[in-house]
Amino acid sequence: MSHVAWRRLPAGRGTDLGLKAAGVVAVLVLAELCTRGGMLPQRWFPPASEIYAEFFKLAGGRPLWVEIGRTLLGWAAGLGLGAVLAVPAGLALGTSRTAFRLARVVIEFCRPVPPVALIPLAVLVYGTGTQTKVFLVAFAVFWPLLFQTIYGVQDVDPVAKDTARSYGLGTAAGFRTVVLPSATPYIATGLRIASSIALILTVTEELVVGTPGLGRAIIVAQSADNATRMYALIIVTGLLGWALNAAFHAGERRVLRWHPSQRREVAS
Repeated sequence: MSHVAWRRLPAGRGTDLGLKAAGVVAVLVLAELCTRGGMLPQRWFPPASEIYAEFFKLAGGRPLWVEIGRTLLGWAAGLGLGAVLAVPAGLALGTSRTAFRLARVVIEFCRPVPPVALIPLAVLVYGTGTQTKVFLVAFAVFWPLLFQTIYGVQDVDPVAKDTARSYGLGTAAGFRTVVLPSATPYIATGLRIASSIALILTVTEELVVGTPGLGRAIIVAQSADNATRMYALIIVTGLLGWALNAAFHAGERRVLRWHPSQRREVAS
């Protein structure tokens, strides 16, 4: 990269960041004007300034962080359990086409089942504790992780496999040096997608079942007719999802910096 291009890059990024910030400010100002002007009922749509005042008030107190921790605990446990089950299964099914054909009917039957439809069953078996949350999240994230892993294994370049065999690499060595590195980007993408799904299911379970966490805090605020706090908690949930997605993006770029897709992203 030339010296001129290097100098222009930060300016371009700064402009992009400024445009994004301006868009957010414009939306907030429009929402404030619509509420103050009577276009939206203040009982259900409090002014944006009051919502963010409540947001910063909550951010300075311990109870909010306790609820965030409870939500993150269910999210992490469910995502981790789903990954531990799905990735090895995907590696096995992707390696053996016979095994994949044998399991395909069961997979195609179970995959379309909405995780929220299993809430009554989960409550019946596990009660209203954290185990229900973990079960639902693990079930939801299992399928995208499973299929991403299968696709990653099946998408390995046949030339790379033939080259490994020509160098005398056995099945285990070829899997470790060729198949697994080729499947890793697919698994990383699956984890990033599963992370968002896991957070959605975690908050949904807290909303419906009432397990402690951000979802239950939102329901409590709504039941108390405190719309300002309810919207502030919804913003917290959105920011948490954004932060988790950004963290997975950063981890993916760091771990897969050798992969061409990450090099293209950095270059762009």
